[in-house]
Amino acid sequence: MDDLIKDIKKSPVTAGLIAINILIFLIVDLTGAGSENTGHMLDCGAAFAPYIIEKKEYYRLFSCMFLHFGITHLLNNMLVLFVLGERLEPIVGKVKMILIYILGGLTGNLLSLYFEMKTNFFAVSAGASGAVFALMGSMIYVIARHKGRLADLTVRRMVLMAIVSVYLGFMKSGVDNAAHIGGLCGGLLITVLLYHPKKRF
Repeated sequence: MDDLIKDIKKSPVTAGLIAINILIFLIVDLTGAGSENTGHMLDCGAAFAPYIIEKKEYYRLFSCMFLHFGITHLLNNMLVLFVLGERLEPIVGKVKMILIYILGGLTGNLLSLYFEMKTNFFAVSAGASGAVFALMGSMIYVIARHKGRLADLTVRRMVLMAIVSVYLGFMKSGVDNAAHIGGLCGGLLITVLLYHPKKRF
C-alpha cells in the first residue's frame, strides 16, 4: 500500500489518467448496452470516420481515447500506461506528460482516420492504445538522451518492445494498427520538441 501511494505521488498524472479511464469504463459499462456493444460505444463517443468527417464530430478523435471495448481491452492498456507512465512522468514532468499522452493519442487517431478515408474501410474504434504507444515512442527518445539507458530500460529494449507490440497488432484482427504506429511516431516527435534536458547523464 505504501509503495502504491509513493507511485501515485511520484506520477500523479499517470495515476489520474488511469483513474479517468477506469471511471469512464465503469460509467459506459454500467449504462446502456455495455462497453462491448458497438452501438452504445458509438453513442458514448467512439471514433467512426463517417461521423467525424460528414457530421463534423471532431471531438470523437479525443473522446475515443478514453473508451474501451471490454475489461480486457481496458486492463491491457492501463497496465502498459502504468509501467511506462511511472517511469516517464518523473523525468519529463506533469505538463509534458499530459501533452505527450493527449497529442500523441490524437496523432495516432488522425493517422487512423486518414487510412480509413483512403481505403474506405470504416470501423468503430476506441481505446487508449494510440496514447500508450505515444508514451512508448517518448520513452525511446528520453532514454536515448540519457546515453541509451534509464534505470532498467535501454533503447534496444524499448525499440524491441515497440516492434513486438506493433507486430502483435498486425497478427490480430480488429486492431487499429495505424493508431498504434501514429501514436508511436507522434509521441517520439512531440518529445523531441518538448524535452530538452539541461544535462546529459
